[in-house]
Amino acid sequence: MASWFERLEKDLQSPIAVRRFGSGWFSGFFGLLLAIAGLCMVMALRWPDWFAMPELAMVREWGGLRPLVHFLLIGGYALALLSLLLRPRKAIGATALVIALLATLLGGAEVQPRETHDWGIFFGVDFFAVNMIATGLMFAPIERLFPRRAQQRLFRQEWREDLFYYLLSSMMVQLITFLALAPSGFINASTSGLADFRALVSSQPWPLQFVEVVLLTDLAQYWFHRAFHRFPFLWGFHAVHHSAKAMDWLAGARMHFFEIIALRGVTSLPLLTLGFLPSVMQAYIGFVYIYSSLLHANLRGDFNWLGHFVATPRFHHWHHAIEDVAVDKNFAIHFPFLDRLFGTHHLPKSAWPSGYGVPEKVPQGYWAQFAYPFRRGVSAPEAE
Repeated sequence: MASWFERLEKDLQSPIAVRRFGSGWFSGFFGLLLAIAGLCMVMALRWPDWFAMPELAMVREWGGLRPLVHFLLIGGYALALLSLLLRPRKAIGATALVIALLATLLGGAEVQPRETHDWGIFFGVDFFAVNMIATGLMFAPIERLFPRRAQQRLFRQEWREDLFYYLLSSMMVQLITFLALAPSGFINASTSGLADFRALVSSQPWPLQFVEVVLLTDLAQYWFHRAFHRFPFLWGFHAVHHSAKAMDWLAGARMHFFEIIALRGVTSLPLLTLGFLPSVMQAYIGFVYIYSSLLHANLRGDFNWLGHFVATPRFHHWHHAIEDVAVDKNFAIHFPFLDRLFGTHHLPKSAWPSGYGVPEKVPQGYWAQFAYPFRRGVSAPEAE
């Protein structure tokens, strides 16, 4: 007899033909999404020492959060029950209902903090919930309405791996942030003489600071990104990201743990060492999470004119393309002019890649991919 998880997975991966409106699949899926988000927020409110980010304390103290949690749970209940009524297969609806019930038993929207032994570590379930609400509820419907590859499923092959990457990068946000910000902290401690310059930077108009941050981080990311394609050992880490054979909003989460730390460390340098306002940095972090999902999304639209000025999904899809002509192209995250300036631009008018991935065989599964850079060796430059 198949396990409950196997039945849930089979139900989520149902053929597109049986996912029509009125089948109960969409109500079950969104009920599951709302229930999980509600459970994460209840856990963060109940055990803030263990499951909540200090940086999101303002969100937890916001007066509208508990009504939002109540809406998430009620929505999860209602959609789960609708799915159970409409759908012969009950796995999605029943799972959503159980998760919503668990969140309610833990206190629901009126949950109060519980005394815990603070070990000094936390897991960012609130960060995961905020990310999932902001990106999942935004891009999953858009990809269904305006898909580039209409035959591609929402739960396409390898979706479990990418969701696990998404979850782990959110849950381990404290460790990742600590390791990534260490270089910035050292530079700040060693450059007290730049206090006047930092004060000058922070006195600029807020919109100007935001534009400067986007430009500086994109320049840093361009050379960081190019280095991970240029040097074989670094490519072993980046190959994990490129191993995805399908592109959608979730594919951007597939990134090796050590590359995440290195990338965030590099991009945090201009933000934290030059004196930009904390609110500008926070706005940029939220912006780049959404923008990264957009670049990887399965969205149609050539945007030939817009693509001259800002990165579009088609621009970044060519970076992931399997074609030889696209190898080592389109490294910029926001501004294609960097690729034109340094000779790495490739964006044929109205054309899309025929496929995605890498020539080398990257193993499946998170832990196998975690070990891959250390096992592959450095003798595969043809895969760069």
